[in-house]
Amino acid sequence: MEKLKILIPKGRIYDNVSRLFSEAGFPISLADRTYRPVMGASWLDAKIMKPQNVGELLELGSHDAGFTGIDWIKESGADVEEILDLGFDKVRIVAAVPQDYDEAKLKSKKLVVATEYVNIAESWLKASGYQYRILRTYGATEVFPPDDADMIIDNTSSGQTLKDNGLKIIGTLLESSTRFVASRSAISNTEKKGRIEELAMLFRAVLDGRDRVMLEMNIPKEQFESLASLPAMRSPTVAPLYGDAGYAVKIAVKKHEVVEIIPKLKKLGALDIVEYDLRKVMQ
Repeated sequence: MEKLKILIPKGRIYDNVSRLFSEAGFPISLADRTYRPVMGASWLDAKIMKPQNVGELLELGSHDAGFTGIDWIKESGADVEEILDLGFDKVRIVAAVPQDYDEAKLKSKKLVVATEYVNIAESWLKASGYQYRILRTYGATEVFPPDDADMIIDNTSSGQTLKDNGLKIIGTLLESSTRFVASRSAISNTEKKGRIEELAMLFRAVLDGRDRVMLEMNIPKEQFESLASLPAMRSPTVAPLYGDAGYAVKIAVKKHEVVEIIPKLKKLGALDIVEYDLRKVMQ
């Protein structure tokens, strides 16, 4: 079978994608100063590219699938198939101005707007009724105001960098996270589509596994009925203990629920409670 060609973004997204592949069973190794990682499966072929380029390269059909923020898909207008929202590297695309700017000042002049997101910015600025000239940047956009720009349109996770540079957010244009996307030509190929869906299934299992833990416990016979409504993905796994002394029970629960569930289990009579992490969860 022809190899599935994958684009993996360089920069901050790479570490999360690499970890995802590794936990899914396909470890990645990348030598210094190279752009061709060694994948943990003979049917995978990968290349490292900037996230800004991933969508358009997939649309051109030179690669089959890849990872990038939805912000760069929207910015490029690339026609690709979104397979899975991985939920990490969350950012907002925001408009920010110096602290002393108000709406009247913004509307009274032709603004210089610094941004890497030229198309997203243009659409929002037009809809907002501003007069503007866009100044394209190539990183470090927050340093442009007030000397070289009146406004920036940039991505932020917490907004702290903007505050540190004397800027305030006046609008959110888009919320973004890393997506697993595929080319239309790959989706139209039965074998490649099958491989892409297999990867997506394993990625979902890893992400679900990260969000859950397994609780194991012993429950005496006389307390079993009071614990019959234990939370679980579908229903608890129950097995009789040696000597008919009660039951061994397993439940998979959300991590954030554990701090409330364990004290309740103890009050209801559960014994020998053990918590451990899960690697993959397939529902």
